[in-house]
Amino acid sequence: MTNKVYDILKWISIIVLPAVSTFIVVISKIWGWGDLGSLIAQTITAVAVLLGTILGISNYKYTHDPFSV
Repeated sequence: MTNKVYDILKWISIIVLPAVSTFIVVISKIWGWGDLGSLIAQTITAVAVLLGTILGISNYKYTHDPFSV
């Protein structure tokens, strides 16, 4: 994975997805979507956590490379 791809995915996982999740929760209350908004927001949050975990593991492996000088 290139640095640019990593940076974009990191930005998406820590900024974009939580913002979208919060937006969905607020809009769902305004529009009376009931549990649907909560379910969508929880799914988005789960994706953000998964992506953040994958990126964290990738970062750890990159910075703890036993073959680096």
